[in-house]
Amino acid sequence: MLHQLIAAALMAGLPALACAQQAQAFHLQGLAATCASCHGTHGRAAEGSPLPSLAGMPRDRMVAQLKAFKAGTQPATIMHQLAKGYSDAQIEQLAGYFAAQKR
Repeated sequence: MLHQLIAAALMAGLPALACAQQAQAFHLQGLAATCASCHGTHGRAAEGSPLPSLAGMPRDRMVAQLKAFKAGTQPATIMHQLAKGYSDAQIEQLAGYFAAQKR
């Protein structure tokens, strides 16, 4: 009986968990979309663009780059201003998102 109650309680929480995960995924896609105007949809820059594609970039490399932009130690025209708007957690999330995208 106790096992059935525990199972029912866990099952009742699954839709809420799935909804929260979906909301988090949408939020991350929204953050990543802010990069599209310069770096292309899903981080794939247009052919011939002077800007790098973000899709498939190694996660650690992107984290280092964004943190350097944020700190002002990496030269940039606009990225140092944009990167300051992201928390370290958001930088980690964005790096993971773009690393998972196909080139």
